[in-house]
Amino acid sequence: MMAQTESEPLISVTGLVKRYGDRRVLDSVSLSIGQRETVALIGPSGSGKSTLLRCINGLTAWEGGEIRVGPHRLQAAGTPGPNGAPSRQVRRLLGMVFQDFQLFPHLSAADNVGEAPRQVLGLDRAAARSRAAELLERVGMASYAASYPYQLSGGQKQRVAIARALAMQPQGLLCDEITSALDPELKHEVLSVLEDLKRDGMTLVLVTHEMGFARRAADRVVVLAEGRVIEEGPPRQVLDAPRSDRTRQFLSRVLS
Repeated sequence: MMAQTESEPLISVTGLVKRYGDRRVLDSVSLSIGQRETVALIGPSGSGKSTLLRCINGLTAWEGGEIRVGPHRLQAAGTPGPNGAPSRQVRRLLGMVFQDFQLFPHLSAADNVGEAPRQVLGLDRAAARSRAAELLERVGMASYAASYPYQLSGGQKQRVAIARALAMQPQGLLCDEITSALDPELKHEVLSVLEDLKRDGMTLVLVTHEMGFARRAADRVVVLAEGRVIEEGPPRQVLDAPRSDRTRQFLSRVLS
């Protein structure tokens, strides 16, 4: 397999179609995301944003189109060639952080972060603990390494979840509304971590309703509505001077 160059997109989505029954949740979505780029996905609830992330990470099957992540190709359900092995490789390249944290309740913060490197990468316990300590320090959670999820606030849990996603040394993170359940102070803690990761060159794709963060940190804003990409561009253009009537309608509601 040829090595990927810096100029090639890390993620390429082409003609993606996802249905639930008769409803098209994703309707021929195409999107390219470059390495080191931060992209904010915005739009009304039910527009397909979270489903798009789950498809990119190989967690949800779809009916049409394809996805490429680095050198790995994921295909629609029913096409020749299973997605099992490519999906596992994609998850090595792209970590995913969920709205509801999905931490293991019976493991400490350090063990939550170190579990995947041990089980998937084959690191011994000492090496996994060392990596976990380094990553918890990176997200400001070093002093909570021995704490269990029930002992942590929502913002602290989310920072541990980010550290866990980073433990597999991915090239990018997919973040699915990871601040929506947090109060303003805790949101700031989590968004500050993401801004640090952006400065470090991590590719970030974020489903978010945090328009201030999108304006400040995103390189590009992509608007989805009714399963389609209806507008995309630099934050200033999309948020301050949207071209689409549907984008203007959405922003009038979330910014009012």
